[in-house]
Amino acid sequence: MNSKDVSPDSYVSLQTVLQARDRIASIIRPTPLIFSSAISEAVGCEVWLKLETLQTTGSFKLRGASNRMLQLSEAEKKRGVVAVSSGNHGRAVAYIAKILGIRAIICVCDLVPENKRQAIRSYGADLRVVGNTQDDAQEYADSLIDKEGLTWIAPYDDLDVIAGQGTIALDILNEQPDIDTIIAPLSGGGLLSGIALAAKAISPAINVVGTSMEVEPGMVRSLEAGHPVTVEEPPSLGDAIGGSIGLNNQFTFPIVRDFMDAAILVSEESLRPAMQLLFESEGLVMEGGSASALAGALHTDFQRREAQKIAVVISGRNISSERFNNTEEQK
Repeated sequence: MNSKDVSPDSYVSLQTVLQARDRIASIIRPTPLIFSSAISEAVGCEVWLKLETLQTTGSFKLRGASNRMLQLSEAEKKRGVVAVSSGNHGRAVAYIAKILGIRAIICVCDLVPENKRQAIRSYGADLRVVGNTQDDAQEYADSLIDKEGLTWIAPYDDLDVIAGQGTIALDILNEQPDIDTIIAPLSGGGLLSGIALAAKAISPAINVVGTSMEVEPGMVRSLEAGHPVTVEEPPSLGDAIGGSIGLNNQFTFPIVRDFMDAAILVSEESLRPAMQLLFESEGLVMEGGSASALAGALHTDFQRREAQKIAVVISGRNISSERFNNTEEQK
């Protein structure tokens, strides 16, 4: 899907990502990149795991939200912020708002699990549950921006957020410069965009692969159509990577279109075995959306590629104990 005529610097420069890394250093944790012999054997090549599950808020979202919110003006801080989230972005925004001492309203839909709602509330944010889809929550957030002058903190379609997520690629290639492929979950595209821009600025030949659910993958359907489209949001263990990318998408759609090398669609049934493999081999917990990246590495479509040393971004751990135990029971 690469466009050889477009430079990564056309969107976010490597220097901007380096600046983001310095800016957010006081907020985020340096997360490890570990080698897994068991998963390497299962995938058929050398596999390294980037453990964003160990971030303070349990997911990579803290990077992008930090980079955006640490650049708020004093006037914006005084008015407060609003975000729409499937859980992890809202948790990150709430956490940073607490550090900055500012008001935060987080809008979620009915599909967001209760454990993620409670985590958002625990940081003192004002949680609003609105409608059955992310689009419903977005409409409500837009009305708050119009009425109250709140500052919008985008979950993915924002260059500051994208630059923050790109710091993951800096970490990976700093530790293992000869990684030839990075696999990451693909939803709205902020994570994939940041990783692709930073990684290809450092190593143009590197492959960046996104993983989405087979059912209603918003970014993939948009790429197929040639423009952003709306998709349904069916219930899924991979709820964090469901939904549309926004019909007014400005950045992540063209970046993913131009810099992602492949998309792999994984089945609902493939998520639980991936979660079990990580838990049994490394003693680590990840949520369903995060499991899509490991499921993608195990997918036959990926194993036909000529990857030799890959990094899999384990993007989040925020799953309820009940849901995770149910995963274990179904072994």
